[in-house]
Amino acid sequence: MSSSHFKHDLFAQFARVAKALSSGNRLELLEYLAQGERSVEALAQVAGLTVANTSQHLQQLRQTGLVESRKEGLRVFYSLSSDDVIGLIDALRNVAERHVADVDRLVSTYLTVKDELEPLPRKELLKRARNGLVTVLDVRPPEEYAAGHVPGAVNIPLAELEHYLDKLNSKQEIVAYCRGPHCVLAFEAVARIRDKGLKARRLEDGYPEWKSAGYPVES
Repeated sequence: MSSSHFKHDLFAQFARVAKALSSGNRLELLEYLAQGERSVEALAQVAGLTVANTSQHLQQLRQTGLVESRKEGLRVFYSLSSDDVIGLIDALRNVAERHVADVDRLVSTYLTVKDELEPLPRKELLKRARNGLVTVLDVRPPEEYAAGHVPGAVNIPLAELEHYLDKLNSKQEIVAYCRGPHCVLAFEAVARIRDKGLKARRLEDGYPEWKSAGYPVES
């Protein structure tokens, strides 16, 4: 095989991965799987897709090695093949933020307007949490929290937050996180907590990035 043919074939394989990522629905499914293993039915429900459509998307992701599956009875469960898939999504997100004007517009319109404060870096959160200086709040659904979370984090899903605001420690800063840096749940949680007069910030990203960076997790 000539070097030119090798290069062509190699880039063709790279393009298979790019093609697998060329769907907003598939990227969203990867974000959900970054929280933990899920069945096809559970993924369809959270993504608002039919089971058949979800299964087709997952098959395309599995064919390129981005996800893996296992059977349990009649049900099929999917998970990310490794944490480097999270890194791939992060790289895609960062490039899009820097070079695609519509991404910057969407983030500014729907997220930045809710919270203009700089989020807390992972390293700083770990330090403050170990010293008991902050209350860490996981606002994801219970099944995602159960699959893995930041050590010591309290799980209060966004839909239930109003019922617990009066029970939060008013003497500590509250740091909320969810599925990733663009997850609306954390932005909404911080806004509601601040409306109650409490100090609150977001983690700079979410649980998947925390885990893939090698920080400690609990499940």
